[in-house]
Amino acid sequence: MEFACSHVVCNWRAENLTEDEAKVSNQGSTSSLPFGLSRAQSVSEHPYDNRVTIVQKPTPSLVPPPVPPRNIQQKHTHSSFHPPPLPPRDLDNNGEARLKANVNVVSLKVGSLVEIRKASAIQSNQKPVQCEKCNAIMSSTSNPETQQNTIMWSCEFCGKVNVYSLSALKGGRFPLRPPPGRDILYMEDDEDTDYENLDDMLIVFCVDISGSMSVTSEISPGNSMRSPTYISRLQGVQEALQLVLSSLLKTSPHRRVALVTFNNEVTVYGDGTRVPLSLKDWALVDYDYLKKEGENYSTPHCIAETIQPLTQKIKELREHGATALGPAALISVAMASQFTGSKVIICTDGQANIGLGQLQQESSHCPTPSPYFYNHLAYYAAEKGVIVSVMTFEGEDCRLAEVGRLADHTGGRINIVNIGTVATEIQSAIADNVLATSVMATLLAPDGMYFPYEEEDHCLVRDIGNVTEGVEITFQFAVRPEKVESFQRRDRVPFQLQLNFRTRDLQRVTRVITQQKRVTTTSWVWAGSLNMSVLAVHCAQLCARLTMEGKVQEAQRQLIAQQELLKDISEQKPRPKEESVYGNWISTMSMICDDLTIVKKNTTETDAQPASRTSSNASLSDEVAKVVYQMKRAKSVNGKGQRVAMLEN
Repeated sequence: MEFACSHVVCNWRAENLTEDEAKVSNQGSTSSLPFGLSRAQSVSEHPYDNRVTIVQKPTPSLVPPPVPPRNIQQKHTHSSFHPPPLPPRDLDNNGEARLKANVNVVSLKVGSLVEIRKASAIQSNQKPVQCEKCNAIMSSTSNPETQQNTIMWSCEFCGKVNVYSLSALKGGRFPLRPPPGRDILYMEDDEDTDYENLDDMLIVFCVDISGSMSVTSEISPGNSMRSPTYISRLQGVQEALQLVLSSLLKTSPHRRVALVTFNNEVTVYGDGTRVPLSLKDWALVDYDYLKKEGENYSTPHCIAETIQPLTQKIKELREHGATALGPAALISVAMASQFTGSKVIICTDGQANIGLGQLQQESSHCPTPSPYFYNHLAYYAAEKGVIVSVMTFEGEDCRLAEVGRLADHTGGRINIVNIGTVATEIQSAIADNVLATSVMATLLAPDGMYFPYEEEDHCLVRDIGNVTEGVEITFQFAVRPEKVESFQRRDRVPFQLQLNFRTRDLQRVTRVITQQKRVTTTSWVWAGSLNMSVLAVHCAQLCARLTMEGKVQEAQRQLIAQQELLKDISEQKPRPKEESVYGNWISTMSMICDDLTIVKKNTTETDAQPASRTSSNASLSDEVAKVVYQMKRAKSVNGKGQRVAMLEN
């Protein structure tokens, strides 16, 4: 776990102070400390006054410190001739700004945490002792007491007094005392754990051959001697697949590859050695039938044995008809589900308009609404350890916001391609490997805290699904206003991450990391204690998720607040190298903010008309949806001795 701030800021609120609240908090204050603080002030009088401040080295000077900037002067309604208090002499007013964004942010680098072979954690074959109320796990921060034949543990997260019998703990292979260390790996015993070889997995190419795939693009300009050269989208995909197959033959000759195409019907070619399986009419709306057909479909031969017949089938493809994307995606995922770590690569240029998951028009003949269908299929794929990547062609509206859910939850790629880039993108999708499946993250904070935009309780559970290299997720937390006093009396507060997952060799693992963070009892946040990389990643991920949930206005508000905070810190923090790095980041986020403004306007106009789409993100264009999905996967990387935030390409 990596925190954006060195301390827990107790008095952050979701909204800024009103003018009246600020007025009350500053009345009568004549201290030379920050506004509203005095050396004898009690915790209950502690106002909300979070600011970012830069500590400057004091220099001898006879000149008095400058007066506060106008934006923090307060109006006084009482009759008093006392001037407003001056800031402390060791603080420069040019280095302070009102904190509008929550700096209580924690980052989880899940892609690294699931790689247990590289972990420095202590491994345990015992079972974890859990709180009966909040399911927190006893850790090195716990203080259990042994009394005769029982152990009593007052949970540090919820306060529940748990009583355990010593005989029951011994008989159930539970530890009798808290395990040492902050990072523990609990390995479950599993008898059928066979390592899944990467060559055993299946790659399924799910290709659109509808009529719109006949649209041509110029790949070579003409001149006085010859005419320009044009090829269709399908021809571009055919050439790309042949290049990819040749590459796989050289690098992974034992890997299995299957082909599925869709237009008015779905055709399963498999590895090209069998008679194709054709699915049409009623089969395109029967979820259970398609799933069963896919799970029972056998692909026994590797690419070294099937490259010739498979290449021939690809060359013979012709474009015509409608777009049965949903049924093709379902049977492809079902085929891949037979092997953990398999991949499905979908390439399409239009909206699904026939069978399950159709997007152009909701039909009474289709019993499953499209948002539910793609969500359900994404969870099914993640459960089976299948990575789904989605590629659409530029200039088209494929409702990527909907179809992209398949890739978003399974760890696949989402991109908009053209004839020249489709081969490169397919190669990149093949290179992504699953590190862990069925990943579930549980984050616990003390009772009295909550997770804004996530969970009102102090326990947050996130179903992550598949995890590939570099996956990072962030959360923000806060203290409830009525609990601020009690938290400010505490020196430290605990946080616990419980990461449950299954490795590639099907080993079930629970990784438990417990940390304690100091609580700040002042109303100043030092810029030197803020991790800009974590804040930038959280900014992108939060705004993307809010946008996908249809909360475009709130996403825009958060983006502006986070953008201003990052800009202030990068300008004021004495690290010139980071200023240029985050200058580029802020510029990128500014453009995204402008895009969200357009989305907001379009959404408002759409809401004024009769709604024909049921999902909250249906108004997003493919270009905006692509950027939003990339924002959801923002991550921090190391480069030239510094941490920077980046969006996935």
